[in-house]
Amino acid sequence: MTKAKQFPKLLVTAVAAIALSLVALTGCSGGNSSEEDKTITVAAVPTPHAEILTEVVAPALEEQGYTLEVKEFTDYVQPNTVTEAEEVDANYFQHKPYLDNFNEEQGTHLVDVVGVHYEPFGLYSTKYTDLSELPDGATIAVPNDATNEARALLLLQDEGLITLSEDAGITATPNDIVDNPKNLKFKELEAAVVPTVIDDVDVAGINANYALEGNLLDKILAKETSDSLAAQTYANLLVVKDGNQDSAKIKALAEVLNSDAVRDYINDNYQGAVLAVF
Repeated sequence: MTKAKQFPKLLVTAVAAIALSLVALTGCSGGNSSEEDKTITVAAVPTPHAEILTEVVAPALEEQGYTLEVKEFTDYVQPNTVTEAEEVDANYFQHKPYLDNFNEEQGTHLVDVVGVHYEPFGLYSTKYTDLSELPDGATIAVPNDATNEARALLLLQDEGLITLSEDAGITATPNDIVDNPKNLKFKELEAAVVPTVIDDVDVAGINANYALEGNLLDKILAKETSDSLAAQTYANLLVVKDGNQDSAKIKALAEVLNSDAVRDYINDNYQGAVLAVF
């Protein structure tokens, strides 16, 4: 009888011990979660985005207790897909027109947090030193994404080589060309590929980050001006999945990206190919 009466007490004691163990484990898990919240992962293309993040932003965030992890990509698609999937906390590589177009075409839910810099788009050549030298029928390589192709065409129009329809604007495509006196031909390629074919075409329309990576700045024939439609439109942004923009770590990241230290680094390192917008 005595042993039988003791059994429930033993059972209660065992259950209590298990419960205490679970509470302890939960407490440990909460601690790990807190540590994870101090890690910020950002998808970025190498130049200048990953450089700015690594050289300036990471040390500044470390002083605030954050660890910044930069995941580099060489295209303009994967950084958005991994941000949408929340495999990273944010990305830094694109401007608003590209972001809006990507969301519309891919059904993603990405939002911009803060603008950081602007990269003047340029026309480059290894065959000519002036656009006036272009022969009839010259081939121009341009990015094939909607917004950067428009930048190439608008710049060609600014240089007097083509005329676009009045309503083309920042969505211009070769179909919007209404006057092409030199009968220019267009080779549409993924933006990252354009610099690799510069020797095979007459002129290449290249994003400044790719021109920097390819050491092509001395091959530039024309670039967007600070008062151009493009300069008002194409600031590169910090981007997150909608719903994450108000988190403490994203706010900390945005603040550092708009700091004097980042502006000074941009001014000192990119020879005017990158311009701070804050």
